[in-house]
Amino acid sequence: MKIRYTRHTYWRAYCALSLNRFLRSKIMKVAKRREAMLHAVLGGLTDVGTLCEHFGISEATVRRDLRALAEGRQILRTYGGAAAVSAHEPEASLDERSESFREQKDAIARAALAHVQEDDTLFLDGGTTTAALARQLIGQRSVHVVTNNLLVVGALASSKVRVTLVGGDIRSSSMSTLGPIAQLALSRLTFDKAFLGADGVTAARGLCEATAEQAYLKECVIRQAASVFVLVTADKLGRASQQHWTPLEREWTLITDDAAEPRELAFFDERGEVTVQTVAVR
Repeated sequence: MKIRYTRHTYWRAYCALSLNRFLRSKIMKVAKRREAMLHAVLGGLTDVGTLCEHFGISEATVRRDLRALAEGRQILRTYGGAAAVSAHEPEASLDERSESFREQKDAIARAALAHVQEDDTLFLDGGTTTAALARQLIGQRSVHVVTNNLLVVGALASSKVRVTLVGGDIRSSSMSTLGPIAQLALSRLTFDKAFLGADGVTAARGLCEATAEQAYLKECVIRQAASVFVLVTADKLGRASQQHWTPLEREWTLITDDAAEPRELAFFDERGEVTVQTVAVR
């Protein structure tokens, strides 16, 4: 049987071929853009607004591309942006952390002190910002401090403050204790207020830490505390530099310094369970 080709047949074939070329071109364009976006995220451009400006495309397109990359397990989606799957910064030394942002940490500590009342039982987490709060507590004779932070013990050892050190394995890089013994001890205690530090904090995922043991220890503390406060300098907001996370799925208070960007704070304000407090640095 001989097939007869009409003008209509040729026109349909031409349209189909043109559409196919157009779709392949568009798919290639999207693929190249997403590849470029992946490299941008890996290079540190992790905020949706920054990516919009960098590529000159709409927020909806950026979010769609990030979602596709996350579904392909090439990145992690975060609240307001993305992070590399293997994002992991080497920890700064204890000396470096002790010297960095000292004025900011002292201002945050003074603000945290205002939340402390007579006869409170407090938990002070590992870190240099919580150690700054310990120095503010030296004159508070009626409080009871429970801590896994050896820097806190050093600050309060010669004071009248009652201090309970949670035992466990010593992590020399932070001078804090953790591990199964610490977890067991925390399960037998409750706190009026817990003051936590972190390597980073995001509105969507909570607190990030360098090790799973650190992250889980914070989770143990959160379960035992009536009120939770997170004390971090502004540089840690939106920071997802470590791989292990402690979720914050309850009401809590974020205390940070006034260098925090309004856009970063807005992510926390949008979460109904978070109270944000910024403090001026002298």
